[in-house]
Amino acid sequence: MLTRITLFLICSTFCLSALAQPFERTEEREPCAHYDENKQALFGDLHVHTSYSFDSYVSSQRNDPWDAYRYAKGEAIMLPNEHGEQVIKAKIQRPLDFTGLTDHGEFLGQINVCTDPETKGLGYWWPHCIMTRSDHFYTQLLAANWWVSLGVSDASEVKEKSFACSLSDCDEGGKKFWEKIQMAAEDHYDRSEECEFTTFVGYEYTDAPNYSNMHRVVIYRNKNVTEMPITTYETGSYNFTKLWTQLRKQCIDSGNNCDVMSIPHNSNLAGGLMFPDPRNEQEAQDRLFFEPQVELLQHKAASECRYDRLAGMGVNTTDELCDFEQVKPDNLAMLGVLHGEIRHELGVETPIDEFPDRNMVRNALKAGLALESQGKTNPFKMGFIGSTDTHSATPGAAEENNYAGHLGRRDAGFRNVQDHFFSNPGGLAVVWAEENSRDSIFNGLRKKESYATSGTRPLVRFFGGWDLPQGMCDSPTRVTDAYASGVPMGGDLTQQPEGATNPNFLISALKDSGTEQYPGTDLQRMQVVKGWVDSNGTSHEEVLNVAGTPDNGATVDPSTCAPVGKGHAELCTVWQDTNFDADQQAFYYVRVLENPTCRWSTLQCQATGVNPFDQNCSAQAKAQNEIARENGAQGNVYDHCCLNPEDEPFYSPVLQERAWTSPIWYTPNK
Repeated sequence: MLTRITLFLICSTFCLSALAQPFERTEEREPCAHYDENKQALFGDLHVHTSYSFDSYVSSQRNDPWDAYRYAKGEAIMLPNEHGEQVIKAKIQRPLDFTGLTDHGEFLGQINVCTDPETKGLGYWWPHCIMTRSDHFYTQLLAANWWVSLGVSDASEVKEKSFACSLSDCDEGGKKFWEKIQMAAEDHYDRSEECEFTTFVGYEYTDAPNYSNMHRVVIYRNKNVTEMPITTYETGSYNFTKLWTQLRKQCIDSGNNCDVMSIPHNSNLAGGLMFPDPRNEQEAQDRLFFEPQVELLQHKAASECRYDRLAGMGVNTTDELCDFEQVKPDNLAMLGVLHGEIRHELGVETPIDEFPDRNMVRNALKAGLALESQGKTNPFKMGFIGSTDTHSATPGAAEENNYAGHLGRRDAGFRNVQDHFFSNPGGLAVVWAEENSRDSIFNGLRKKESYATSGTRPLVRFFGGWDLPQGMCDSPTRVTDAYASGVPMGGDLTQQPEGATNPNFLISALKDSGTEQYPGTDLQRMQVVKGWVDSNGTSHEEVLNVAGTPDNGATVDPSTCAPVGKGHAELCTVWQDTNFDADQQAFYYVRVLENPTCRWSTLQCQATGVNPFDQNCSAQAKAQNEIARENGAQGNVYDHCCLNPEDEPFYSPVLQERAWTSPIWYTPNK
């Protein structure tokens, strides 16, 4: 009898749990021992390249997908130095919770033919394949330029494959690497009840005609994926909408439990092409379904917004904090730097008044509201994540004080400050999920309950509702209550109920705890960024400080970069929009700012004896340049260390790490 009662209780518990399950389970795995109905913040990286990517391999980077996952889990791997020697030991300070590898889908077959000696055929000995395998730096640069012109910057409707593919079977080679990508993901996915690490199968769709970036990372929900990546070889250039239709045909509608999303990145380098108005309703619906997220920050700069300090103006903004981690051009030619000088004619600075408005995500969000005010579908309802876009197989390597570069030998050692000074370590993707499993994380991404960080790990909550009480911050059940009576980041506020006036927002942030060796930085303040459309269809924005203060006196010690001054370990408030208009479409998101800290470049310059804060910086740089040239460098390696921020539109030797929550949208019932 006791056994029957026990079995009944167990069955009842699991049955009720199944009925209450907030996400669909699409895979077989052990239930996670750590399950939280109020969700937990999981930190990851969904944009990672390994030696299976052409621009990683030609930079003497030899770590494969298995190595990349080991790094994400906290193990050390070896990276090339500036001379291509595998001597740099790289190890992340804290493991990630999840990672998706996203090697370029376009060249999986060609890179397999060129780099895998087990591949049969003469293609392995084709001249450009020999160049790809070369250890000679300038030969590698020529090989990289050839790969880019072959299938990235080319604007052809039909792209030609490498001549090596007539000598070896590139399709078979691509299939071999695609299968290995899936094998590595399965090998490192923790399906036990410990749920310590989650992997995602993915790839990058790489289209940048004339260097205008329209790249997407494609992330699959589970092990059921398309037979091969859908690439620009199948869609042609300027045609990412066909990516969506093919993903729907080959995945969503395939009947084999396949689910997928595509995540645009680096709209800041898109030449205005990333977020056009949909040509029809189907395109609008496809974008809404397939692109619930946008990558707001990675090593090629931030895409939230843009403000030029020298010009004293921004791209449809007056927000001065939009100078954060910007690069000067509006296209991918910004990477064409050698010996400290830009070598591509398109890599020059784009004047602020010519910079495309919709390169910046905040402006795309406002454009979506404007479309909606015209009775059309808002296609730009995107959540926010960050990632690294590392090409060194180092997921999550976004630590300013532990940054070895993201481009193999091209930004290793002295080349980091010489050639990629204006790049940055990238960011992290944070998802609020019940458990560390593919289904739970993917569901969180789909629902946009996510946020981006610039590499640190604060815990940020954001809820909106009509009856969130002012005292919630003091309540031990505030998160439970907020879920019960409001919507989290990524959600939608509907028309206010009868008797309600203005919406309230619960906003909280807990500082990054850091590590024993590197404690986290105090928080400075929290801001609400609001966008709306008025009765004339004109879009507006405002940025409001809602907790903390910008005038807390925090700074850094110019000699050691040690933090000076105090901030907050935690910030929490219930903020009300007193300027709310129930007839106007609006979005709200939160930006959390930490106290100032030294930028990665400042730390690396100081480590070589060149201090950006020192009045003798130029003399220090000159002396170190001589030493660098004696060791094989060319040009003036350390001159960038001494840039005067008063003469630069975006650069500063100090920065404020930050987090951006996904928006909450308000749509009136009309």
